[in-house]
Amino acid sequence: MGILRKTKSVRILLDEFDKNSSAISAITLVKDLSAEMNKTTIYRILDKLEDDGVLHSFLGKNGHKWYAKCIGCSSVAHHDIHPHFQCIICGKVDCLTINITIPNRIVEISQVLLQGKCESCYKLKN
Repeated sequence: MGILRKTKSVRILLDEFDKNSSAISAITLVKDLSAEMNKTTIYRILDKLEDDGVLHSFLGKNGHKWYAKCIGCSSVAHHDIHPHFQCIICGKVDCLTINITIPNRIVEISQVLLQGKCESCYKLKN
């Protein structure tokens, strides 16, 4: 994890991502963890975890920042450049494992957000 110390606050925040396989919005983390740490601490840790290649971020449909666990990233380079899917019913956001090749280009940041109904919500409504 680079130079980020594994403090109690860092462990609490990382536990949220271990409990949840989908992405989590910064707003949700602030709301859920407000009894344990302040908003500034949460955002500072999120920024550092992203810098260290532990998390990646993207913007959701309302322009809110979301975070998800990285796979194979480091403080040197993020390799999690992929689209995300957000359910318009329940709001759940997932990383999509779609590899897109763009010839003669190096993609460093991706902000693709697809929206629709997740499998669970689709089954409930149909």
